[in-house]
Amino acid sequence: MATMVQERATGRETTGQEVRAVPASEIRRHELAAFLRHRREHLTPEQVGLPRGRRRRTPGLRREEVAQLSAVGVTWYTWLEQARDIQVSVQVLDALARALLLDGSERAHLFNLAGAVDPAPGAHCPSVTEAQRALLEQLEPIPACIQNSRYDILAYNRTYGLLLCDLDAVPPADRNCMLLCYTNPDWQASIVLLEEAMRMMAAKFRAAMAGHLGEPAWKMLLKRLSAESAEFREAWERHEVVTARSSKRKQFRNAHVGPLTLDHTDLWLGPHNGPRMVTYAPADAGSRAGLERLLAVALEREREQEREQEQGRGADREGGRVAV
Repeated sequence: MATMVQERATGRETTGQEVRAVPASEIRRHELAAFLRHRREHLTPEQVGLPRGRRRRTPGLRREEVAQLSAVGVTWYTWLEQARDIQVSVQVLDALARALLLDGSERAHLFNLAGAVDPAPGAHCPSVTEAQRALLEQLEPIPACIQNSRYDILAYNRTYGLLLCDLDAVPPADRNCMLLCYTNPDWQASIVLLEEAMRMMAAKFRAAMAGHLGEPAWKMLLKRLSAESAEFREAWERHEVVTARSSKRKQFRNAHVGPLTLDHTDLWLGPHNGPRMVTYAPADAGSRAGLERLLAVALEREREQEREQEQGRGADREGGRVAV
């Protein structure tokens, strides 16, 4: 019997008698399967909030646990690790990326292997110009950010970054006002009229989604909100719709400076309900002073981070280590 040798570099298999070209899609499926297995086997139950148990033979996660965390069928996930020829939606890939705690590079690798386009926003959005980023900074201490129609936060200044939560600590893929409003405890604690805000956000999202029905990114966000928040499911079932572009006075309980009363305004960056600059101007002298203090907090944190980075570089030099 002839021995089969797979030549990965050329994507061909030989038996000594015939040569068969291996499709690129098949190679990607095997690479995807190997990548998923490696990540699963190198994650501990404690890292994903699962109990270890007494009968665990391996330090990593079981397939059943990854399937549970990703809300997919065990058989389906097993087929994926076996490199079977099955279709994988971007919603499932997003769930797997979050379940396996993939960083930005690993997430991009996952989508590339699956031959899919990642609909989640990245840390840097090319649609936000340097001039717009400079404008956000010039508006300080007024909190301001740039959002798209799906409520992804594409860019923000320092005071907005500390207005409702520590936005820098939130993964870029989770910097979405809908997700934060319904799933982030710090964001929720900062909103005085939370229930009203939740209903309004769901109504605005339903109105905005009417122009994006069937788009994977919108479907993925809707599925995630429905899975992670009972409050969203209840608000969504109301079928309320709000489309008005009106300013609104809002009250916040900021974790650093206390109560703030701010006037919310959307500054649209185009003729349609797409990207917009969101600003929060102080409604009174006390709130103005509070925003000044909030900017001071942000600047001090920035300086502290710079000092820590410099100390780390100094330790590397003293230890004879070279940063690559």
